[in-house]
This record gives sequence, C-alpha cells and structure tokens, in this order.
Amino acid sequence: MHLSSFVAVTALTAFSTVLAGGVQESVVAGRNTCTITANGNQTDDTPNILKAAQDCGNGGTIVFPEDQNYWIATKLNPVFNDVIIEWHGQWTFSDDLGYWRNNSYPIAFQNHAAGFIITGDHIKIDGYGTGGINGNGDVWYTTEAGSTQPGRPMPFVFWNVSDVTVSNFFVKQPQLWSLNIMNGTDMYFDNIYCNATATKAPFGKNWVQNTDGFDTMDARNIYLTNFVYQGGDDCIAIKPRSYNVYVQNVTCVGGNGIAIGSLGQYLEDSSAENIYISDVNIVRYNNDMENGAYIKTWVGALIPQSSYESAGQPRGGGWGSVRNIEFANFNLQGPDNGIGISENSGDNGTFKGTSLLDVSNIAFVNFTGYTNAGKAGSFSCSNVHLCYNIDVKNWTVTAGQNATGTGTFGCAYIEPGGVHGVTGSGC
Repeated sequence: MHLSSFVAVTALTAFSTVLAGGVQESVVAGRNTCTITANGNQTDDTPNILKAAQDCGNGGTIVFPEDQNYWIATKLNPVFNDVIIEWHGQWTFSDDLGYWRNNSYPIAFQNHAAGFIITGDHIKIDGYGTGGINGNGDVWYTTEAGSTQPGRPMPFVFWNVSDVTVSNFFVKQPQLWSLNIMNGTDMYFDNIYCNATATKAPFGKNWVQNTDGFDTMDARNIYLTNFVYQGGDDCIAIKPRSYNVYVQNVTCVGGNGIAIGSLGQYLEDSSAENIYISDVNIVRYNNDMENGAYIKTWVGALIPQSSYESAGQPRGGGWGSVRNIEFANFNLQGPDNGIGISENSGDNGTFKGTSLLDVSNIAFVNFTGYTNAGKAGSFSCSNVHLCYNIDVKNWTVTAGQNATGTGTFGCAYIEPGGVHGVTGSGC
C-alpha cells in the first residue's frame, strides 16, 4: 500500500472511531444541548452520559437519539437541575453480574441495590414511545431460577428529587424493582411500560419475583397515569411515608396486583395516606396473579428473619397510620384473592394481630370480574389498632370465571361494625 493510501485509511479509521461514540455539544433554543452517540460493541457508555450530565444537566438538554443502544457497564448517579432529557434510544445494562453484585449503590431498605440513580429537581424525561431502559434482567432470572440473591441492581431509581416528569418511557427486563421513587416530591408519570419476562422459566414458575413495576417511598404528590406492567411481583407498591399518590388507568399482567406496603418492617414511622388508585385491569398470566388490591403491614415486634431482604436481622415493629385510601373501578381477571388487608407480615406464628399500624378509612369501590377461587377477600388487622371504616361498595366479582356467586370474605381484629358492604366470618 502506498503511504498516501495508508494515511487516508488511517485518517478514515480515526474519524470513524470518533463518530462511533461521544458527546456532541450545541446550543438549541438557548439551551446547551448534548447529543450522545453510543460507543457500540458493548463498550461502556456511562462516561459519556456523565459528561453530558455535567455539561448540559444544569439548564440544558440531553438527547439520546432513537437509533442508539447504550451499554451501561458501570453505576451512575447524575445530578440534574432544570434538565430536559430527550430519551429516544435505549440503555442496556451489562450482563456482568459480578460487577453489579459488588459495585452497585447500596439501598438499605430491604437490603437492595441500585445501578442508576437520578438526583435533582426540575427534570423532564420523554421517551417518545421508543426510549427506555433494558435491565438485561433475563440473565439474572435464569441464573437465580426463582431464588433472588443479594446484589441485583434496580435499573431506575429517583433519590432526593422534586418537580419531575417522565412520559412515554419503558423499563424492560429489570434486574429488580423497575421504577422506584425513594424521596421524591411533585412527580408526574404518564404512559409508562414495565415488563419482566423470564424466557427460560418453566410454565407456571415465577422466576421474576422482586421485579415490582412502580414503587414509592418517602414520596409526596405523585401522579401516575396510563401504566402497564407484566411481571411476577407487585404491579404498584406504595411503601412507607407515601402521601398524596394518585394513580389512574393501569393494567397489571401477572404478579401480586396493587399493594399498599409492605409497611412497618423497620422501627420507624411507616405511614401511607391519601392514596387514590382507579381504573385498573388485573390479569392472570403464566398461572400467576395473587391479588387484586391489598394492604400489607408487619407485626408489631422484632421477629428474627432469615431472608436476605431483612439482611438476616429481626424485623417488624414499625408504626404509623394507613388511611384515606381508595381503590376504585377494578376489573379482576383471575387473581387468587380479590381484595385484602393483612397485618401479619414477618409473623413466626405467635405474633398475629400485633401490628402497630392503624388502618382506617379504606374503600374498595366498583369491582367487577372474577377470582380464581372461592375467596373474594379477607381483612386480618391488629388487636392493637382494630381496623375501622373499611368499605366495600358495588362488589360484583364472582368466585370463578363461570360462577355466579361472589365468593366469601373473612375478617379478624376488626372494630365492631368496622367493615361495611360484605358479610363473612368475623365481618
């Protein structure tokens, strides 16, 4: 090869390498704008993302083009202020399980971890229907085969944020909980899709436990509309210190349904108040759908636990109030249980009815469809704080797809007359 040809090829190769991945900066509509191109070849894109966050994350715009797939091989926690993120492309977490188990951000609550955390205020994220996060969770599901081990990172966590909007966004194959708010105020989510599917799991086996869809904790003024979840755990879980949460138009396919809780696992205020969840479809899938809508709290004493989610430590004994909660307009398609309250999480057989959570002013309104068995629902509360003002209105759910009866209810540790609209043992 002539020297001139060699120089030309070398220059072209270098030019192509530059174009393969990086951050292009410009000014658009008066805002610093960073457009990130993926490196490709499963080369870590995290450094470029953090550079864009530093250069355009304060009063600027960050763009992930639609045709780009970004490889996330190291943890990241960017801090934003007044940022617009045009998230057309997809992030894919690496399949290096050893790295994530040993290097993810520790989350003290239930001994979990996170791979990506957003912090800041005035954050607007739009996925435009094509953008989102692929957690590469199927690698984890297959490796652990239904027995979750410590170190799985949550793929999308909001930590200490305010004034946030997320729309038209997906989280597919999450390693753990899909989308988790841990200390957030004034947050709006619309058109969100989460899917955890274990491609190698035998039929009827749940290998996607702990892949919750949308969770809140230490959260206030949260709005979620047009949400679809497929997985093997809570579709939505409203966890401790969540206030003023409004959810509408939800489809839950498989898993545990809509949960308030769990609450009271730790020695702290675990309240949840002013929660409204409406227009929900609960769909049985893979022979799995445990509940329609339910509330779960821990017993009122520290009880030895063996699960990793309790870090092997005694748990329970939390306190607070669970009140002003309405579940409305639910269509049930085959959950094992329709509705319920259980205040006995963590019980070793001797502490049933001891929860320190005060549950009241709970309404289940306009439920249609059918359960998978004869059990419509149960309310097992606490002898310390008897449940009261539990209302079931317009319940037409049958005890089976082709049944005509509405199934049975059972109640325990309820204030006399504290449950309205149903009959059954203890009610």
